Amino acid sequence: MKQLITIMLMLLCIATRGQKAIEATNEFLVTGAVTNELKFTLAAIERSPSGPIPDIVITNHKGEPRDTLKQLKGVLVKDLLKDIPLKEDNLKRFSEFYFTFVASDQYKVVYSWNEIFNSPTGNHIFIVTSINGEALQDMRSRILVVTPTDFKTGRRFIKCLSKVVVSRAEQEQP
Repeated sequence: MKQLITIMLMLLCIATRGQKAIEATNEFLVTGAVTNELKFTLAAIERSPSGPIPDIVITNHKGEPRDTLKQLKGVLVKDLLKDIPLKEDNLKRFSEFYFTFVASDQYKVVYSWNEIFNSPTGNHIFIVTSINGEALQDMRSRILVVTPTDFKTGRRFIKCLSKVVVSRAEQEQP
């Protein structure tokens, strides 16, 4: 019996040790189908106008609550990205672009250009600048991106944003 307990404790230790903490980020890069790459530092994000965000219950893919974020402030992603110079002059073709938000652990979330700039969703995609009164530079999982209007909020909850890759949907070949 002692051997079984010892083995189970060892396996538990190994399992928890295998879970690595996500590396916090101090900036994120906007790259890809843009004429100039842009870097947003913590200072640049904090200089942007921010506002209150209602408390958010973070749910998993089944809709089960996993965490609650309280006393939030944030910057709208569309306000940060509105002047990103896309590699396209024709405004009608902006609908072909999408943005892949990449965390430091390589978790990825995709938003279309229209979702960010041409729908109500764009008014609810935030980079969090404060949680529970804790400033951005003091947050353990900085830089956070949340979309509180999602039905399953955890699906697009990004901790430690490291880059945003701008891409263009490819044309189908006949």
